[in-house]
Amino acid sequence: MDFGTFDYIIVGAGSAGCLLANRLSTDADVSVLLLEAGGKDNYPWIHIPIGYLYTMNNPRTDWRFKTEAEPGLNGRVLNYPRGKVLGGCSAINGMIYMRGQAADYDHWRQLGLTGWGWDDVLPFFRKHEDFHAGSDALHGAGGEWRIEEPRVSWEILDAFRDAAEECGIPKVKDFNRGDNLGSAYFHVNQRRGVRWTTAKAFLRPVAGRTNLRVVTDAQAKRVRIENRRATGLEFWLGNEAKIAHARREVILCAGAIGSPHLLLLSGVGPGAQLREHGLDVVHDLAGVGRNLQDHLQLRCIYKVRNTTTLNETANKLLTRIGMGIQYALQRRGPMTMAPSTLGAFAKSDPSVATANLEYHVQPLSLDKFGEPLHPFPAITASVCNVRPTSRGALSLRSPDPRDAPRIQPNYLHTPEDRRVAADAIRLTRRIMGSRAMARFAPEEMRPGASVDGDDGLARAAGDIGTTIFHPVSTCKMGTESDAGAVVDPSLCVRGVGALRVIDASVMPSITSGNTAAPTMMIAEKGAELIRTPRG
Repeated sequence: MDFGTFDYIIVGAGSAGCLLANRLSTDADVSVLLLEAGGKDNYPWIHIPIGYLYTMNNPRTDWRFKTEAEPGLNGRVLNYPRGKVLGGCSAINGMIYMRGQAADYDHWRQLGLTGWGWDDVLPFFRKHEDFHAGSDALHGAGGEWRIEEPRVSWEILDAFRDAAEECGIPKVKDFNRGDNLGSAYFHVNQRRGVRWTTAKAFLRPVAGRTNLRVVTDAQAKRVRIENRRATGLEFWLGNEAKIAHARREVILCAGAIGSPHLLLLSGVGPGAQLREHGLDVVHDLAGVGRNLQDHLQLRCIYKVRNTTTLNETANKLLTRIGMGIQYALQRRGPMTMAPSTLGAFAKSDPSVATANLEYHVQPLSLDKFGEPLHPFPAITASVCNVRPTSRGALSLRSPDPRDAPRIQPNYLHTPEDRRVAADAIRLTRRIMGSRAMARFAPEEMRPGASVDGDDGLARAAGDIGTTIFHPVSTCKMGTESDAGAVVDPSLCVRGVGALRVIDASVMPSITSGNTAAPTMMIAEKGAELIRTPRG
C-alpha cells in the first residue's frame, strides 16, 4: 500500500504537469513523483495531427466527460473532452499555439495579482519556445516546445481571409505579439508534420533522471491533509490502493475539471456541498469548482461551389489513399491539419476595446463532431466570444472519486453573451457575403438564412454552439480579499499548507484565445515560484 516518500507529488501528466516535472527534477537533490490516470502515449493516432478525430471520445485517451443539460443550449448535453494519457490535453487538442492578448494578463495584474501582468509572464512563454522563425523580443527559440506554420493550404481559406479584410479585419502574420486583432494561419505545435506533446517535449528528454518517477494508470483518490497541511496522496494504481508521501508539496496539475474535483474529494471546498455527500470538511473554501469559464463556438456552416474542401476529398477512397501517401512521404497535406487552420480575431461591436471574437475556420463541415463529413463542398466558420460573462460550476456527483463530476458551464446565461452571439453570427454573414466570397456562391446551412433578430439569433446560437475545449478558472487565483479565490498569486491553496494548484484552473479570467499555451506558461512560472522561497 505504501508507495514511498517524495519531495514533490504532481497529479496529472498533462500540459502543465509534464513541464513542471521537468523543471522541478532539474535539481538532483529533490525527488519528484508524477502520476497520470491515463496510459502511455503509444497510440499511433496521438502523433498524426488529424488523429484528434480518433482520440477524442476514445476511452484510451479521453476522460469522456459530459456537461449537464444546458439551458442556454436549449437543453442539449455536450461531450466535454479532456486528455487522459501522458501529455494530457496536448495529446488530443487542436495543436494551436495561442497566448491571448497582453490585456488579458494586465487585467490579472489589475486585479491585484502582482507578477502576472503581460511583461511579467512574457519571459515564461519565451523560456520553453522553439519558434520556427527564430528568437526575437517576443518569441523564444531553442526551447522544448516546437511552434511551426501549417503544412497544408486551401483556396477557400485564402478567400475567407480576403473577405475578412473587406470587413475591416486586417491580415497579420502572428497572433502572439500582444494584440491578436486580424486574420492569420494558426501556428501549430508540430514538428515536421507530427503532433508535438508535452510528454515528448518535457518527459522524454529527461527519462534518465533517477529523481523523477513517472507512473501511468494511477488515478488520484484524495489528498492527505493533516493539521491543515498536505502530507501525501491516496491513489489507485490499476485497482490497487496506494499512498505516496510528500516531504515538501503536493501539486495538482489535473486541469480545470480534475483539480477542483480532487480538492472536493479531499474535503476542501464549499462546506455545504461536502457535507451533502458525507465528506468531512477539512477546509471550507467557497470558490472550489466555481467560476467555470469556457469558450462556446458557434458553428456557422456554408455550402460552397467552384472549389474543393475536405468534405469531398475525405469522402472518396482514392483521394483518401492519396492523402495517406502524401503524409507518409512528405508529412504534408490534410493529415497534418489541426482541427482549424485559419484564425481571425475581430470585434463584435466597434465600442469593444480589443478583439472579443475568435474565428476557427475549417475547410469542412459535419452535423456533429465524430459524425461523417457532409458529401458536398462546405466550410465551417466557427466563431466564439473569447471574453464570456457567463459563469458555470463544477460539483460532486457523488463521493466516489471514480464518478465524473457535474459540469455546468452555463453557456449564454447572460444577456451580454447572447447579444455578442447574435452579433457574431451577423459578422459571419457579412464576411461570407463579401466580394471575395462571391465566386464560391456561399449558401448558409446553419443557422440558416431565415433566422434573424436578436432573440432568434441567440436561440440559434444555442442550437449550433458547442465547446471549443477551453475550460478554466475553477480554482481561480485571487488576492486575500477575494472570497472566491482558491489559490494565492503563488498558486498555493488558501488555508492548506504544502498544497498548490498549477494548471488552467487557476486563471482568474479566461484568456482571449486558445488556452494550452497560457497553461504551459502558468506551469513555467509555477516552477519558479516553487523554487524561489517567498520573503
